[in-house]
Amino acid sequence: MKRITGIIARKLGAKLWWQPEGAAVCARDARGCGLKPTAKSKLGSTVTDHFSVADRVVVITGAGQGLGRAFVKTFAAAGAHVVIAERNVEKARAVEREIAAGNGRATVCETDVADVDSVNRLGAGVERSFGRVDVLINNAAIFSTLDMRPFDQIPLAEWEQVLRVNVTGPFLCACAMLPLMRRNKRGRIINIASAAVTLGRPNYLHYIASKAALVGMTRSMARELGPEGITVNAVLPGATYTEIARKTVTPEQKERIVAMQCIPRPETPEDLVGVVLFLASDASAFMTGQALTVDGGATHP
Repeated sequence: MKRITGIIARKLGAKLWWQPEGAAVCARDARGCGLKPTAKSKLGSTVTDHFSVADRVVVITGAGQGLGRAFVKTFAAAGAHVVIAERNVEKARAVEREIAAGNGRATVCETDVADVDSVNRLGAGVERSFGRVDVLINNAAIFSTLDMRPFDQIPLAEWEQVLRVNVTGPFLCACAMLPLMRRNKRGRIINIASAAVTLGRPNYLHYIASKAALVGMTRSMARELGPEGITVNAVLPGATYTEIARKTVTPEQKERIVAMQCIPRPETPEDLVGVVLFLASDASAFMTGQALTVDGGATHP
């Protein structure tokens, strides 16, 4: 019965439920009828192009270490030209050498995101070198050097410094890159916030406040820039372990954090790169104003 049904199905060009994908095409080709299985390659090319960031100009702040360094390596490997916007030039050059060793493309621009003149020089340098910017990743932030303490014991100077870097910095960088994005009528702004906002983590009030503000900025900027072809989204990582030392986090605390997650293993920078690549690509063109949590299921916002 299957043989008879198969003959009829082949005449009609139909696929049978028990046939593996591509089986009919392969069988016909094997009989020498000249049909080649080209549909898969065409479809694959379309999908690949949709998710591609090749030849995009991507500016990443705080890119000399940690998450920023991982993002630089990922985008360079994907064919983008990455601008390493970093205050610590020595670390930035080290990342640049890593990229060059892998035949990637990266340019260092010494940048202090808390200083308006420094950020304006970044914008001018990108315009001079490339004439455009496709993606801005606001990653620079103060966190790993902070001491855990009750909010009423946070020195005012430290509070203001954290907000200056973590909130004003992304604001200044977006302002500097916006004219270039507007010129091309397209762009992607990706703000790296924190899942600690949803968790309401204590003893880091200045950091939590700054990242909550960044989520609010993301939503408001998305409303303003959507009509101009510019999307704005936020990524909220969980407790991500990088090469940066965290003196205030003990091994016991790490174990408790992992135990909260649905996926019971430590989060790494590699767990974030897929989401960031997606938000930078054409595949996310109709997504804006969103806050995507990537924390192994520790929080369910």
